[in-house]
Amino acid sequence: MNSSLILSIVTFVYALATVLYISSWIFNKSLLGKIGTASTLAGIIGNIAGFILRWVESYQQGIGHAPLSNLYESLVFFSLTTAIIYIVIERRTREITISVFASPLPFIAMAYASLSPNMNDRIQPLIPALKSNWLIAHVITCFLGYAGFAVACGLSIMYLSKQYMNSSEGMGARIPSYDMIDELTYQMIMFGFLFLSVGIITGSVWANSAWGSYWSWDPKETWSLITWFVYALLLHTRLMKGWQGKRIAYISIIGFAAVLFTYFGVNYLPGLHSYGQ
Repeated sequence: MNSSLILSIVTFVYALATVLYISSWIFNKSLLGKIGTASTLAGIIGNIAGFILRWVESYQQGIGHAPLSNLYESLVFFSLTTAIIYIVIERRTREITISVFASPLPFIAMAYASLSPNMNDRIQPLIPALKSNWLIAHVITCFLGYAGFAVACGLSIMYLSKQYMNSSEGMGARIPSYDMIDELTYQMIMFGFLFLSVGIITGSVWANSAWGSYWSWDPKETWSLITWFVYALLLHTRLMKGWQGKRIAYISIIGFAAVLFTYFGVNYLPGLHSYGQ
């Protein structure tokens, strides 16, 4: 069994977890939620196994590099980190409803990686610029940041959803309190912001060693900086202005839209990061 097949199976495991979580919330059946948690854990184990096996396969092919060099591999890693983060939050808070809004994220990412007809899932040699130890540090930190922002976006959608539901009975009552969601959103944004900052710094150092310049205003560099400023603004308004609740939720969603464009949109623009496809 090769890594691509394992990761394709993981896609359906994450899908099962998402269906179980949503069913648990709608029908108020805690057992379905517990099975959803077990499915997520199984998906994480399979995701890790597929990631490691792909790394081993690259050495068997004489290429030998961490599976973090193209869009397919980055989606696999993004799914893994996002699933780990939301399951940790679920276990820490004992609020399965959080996973209702977060579990679709790793499923969608893995589905796009595994099922998209235009996705190249072959293991390929690194281009010269990527042959650096900075690759692992830069990609891991950036995608931990992206994963934190993704979960924060899910939490923000949950916060806004609660406002449009009856909070005294029905599904609205099964969503955690506004204060808990708001605090978790802030924590995830702080987590993501710190890792994105480290990712930008390591990327700059790597760029200097590869191209002789710390910053070249490449589209991905520019949009990473724009994303950084969006979340810096959010944290500023939170800490200095005392913004909470709905306003923070909206900025969080806007910030994740910037993340998505940084991740996907710039791949279609000419620049040093166009190899991300």
